[in-house]
Amino acid sequence: MHYVGRYSYECMLLCMSKHRMSASVDADLVEAGHAAVAAGEAHSLSAWVNEALRRQAEHDRRLRALDEFLAAFEAEHGPISATEMSDARSRARGRAVVVRGERVLGSVPSTGGS
Repeated sequence: MHYVGRYSYECMLLCMSKHRMSASVDADLVEAGHAAVAAGEAHSLSAWVNEALRRQAEHDRRLRALDEFLAAFEAEHGPISATEMSDARSRARGRAVVVRGERVLGSVPSTGGS
């Protein structure tokens, strides 16, 4: 590994792409971040916050892509009706796999057997 002063070249490249900032954060979230670090789930509080921001940015990007897809679909096929939305919701719930608890009343029972 090549070192420049106290830091590795790789660290220098990573550190150069970071921006120091100050932000107000809810106390319970700071506590959760510290707990994640203590449990070895994150290298540092900064790393934990950075990953949370990365997940949020990706989530926002996906929502924008979905909005664009739906706008293009409706431009070509017309608006999606409330009935179509209800039918799609029913089909999705019917295919859902219960991981814990019980299936909600009125939902479609599983057809698989064991």
